[in-house]
Amino acid sequence: MGRESQTNITEFFLLGFSDLSLPLQATLFTFFLTAYLLTLVGNGLIILTVSLEPLLQTPMYFFLRNLSFHELCFTTATVPKVLEIFVSEERSISFMSCATQMFIFFTIGVSECVFLGVMAFDRYMAICYPLRYTSVMSSKMCYQLTTGPWIIGSLVSFGQTTFIFSLPYCGPNHIAHFFCDIPPILSLACANIFINKLSVFIACMCGAGVPFLLILCSYSKILNSIFHIHSAEGRHKALSTCSSHLVSVILFYGTTMFTYLRLGTYGSDENDRMISLFYCIVIPAINPLIYSLRNKEMKAALRKLVLKRVMSFEVARCHPG
Repeated sequence: MGRESQTNITEFFLLGFSDLSLPLQATLFTFFLTAYLLTLVGNGLIILTVSLEPLLQTPMYFFLRNLSFHELCFTTATVPKVLEIFVSEERSISFMSCATQMFIFFTIGVSECVFLGVMAFDRYMAICYPLRYTSVMSSKMCYQLTTGPWIIGSLVSFGQTTFIFSLPYCGPNHIAHFFCDIPPILSLACANIFINKLSVFIACMCGAGVPFLLILCSYSKILNSIFHIHSAEGRHKALSTCSSHLVSVILFYGTTMFTYLRLGTYGSDENDRMISLFYCIVIPAINPLIYSLRNKEMKAALRKLVLKRVMSFEVARCHPG
């Protein structure tokens, strides 16, 4: 029977990595679990450190704390379901749960793209206009720049999710992926999806392409300003405050834009699945390392926080009463 003549489906089945051998699946489960724990611990430590350390109460670290929150949400939107599939082999996910997961995931993804542009603007103001930086990047402005990406992300995601899940789905209902991502879901629709692909392309260009262009413009002006700094120490300090952010931009934008901007080549092959694994799992786990290892202030604050907690634990153990 053709797709069009079959009954509309009420649930999907996430195939995940079921095509791999059991030893490889066990290895992947360990990898997912380890990466998720590292993401929780690493980003949680950054959020806690920035919140508690008075010396880090600046716009740059305020935005870094919010980026860590993005990473926590981004990973949590997908990994728990993947771990459940590995453990219980329960691969079914209801139609509404799949739509909800897509909405949350796409909201966070678009929000993070815009937020990386906000962080580039912060660095642009700090390096190109240092005398105006404090007045421009006020607490009110920082909160507005933090809230804006979430609003944009939720609006874009709501439109795309509603549009995609309004399509008829009449079978098959097996998703060759480990979460409800846009390309594999669209490939199951029983309708012409060209308009949907075009809509996703336009949404990604607005939600990711425009912020990426703003990041490029910001850094072109930042580099121009850095070249005019006379002291080598000053140039090094300016570059060090931007290098971590640049690495995050390259990693995140490189993988996500490759996945969602290929208008005519949607698919759920192994390469797409591996790329998704990279930006869903690997990047959120390594971002805390990227931002802490190259930042003296962050390393000092983390060391101070850990030592303080260790000393508190030792005092509590020695004086239990």
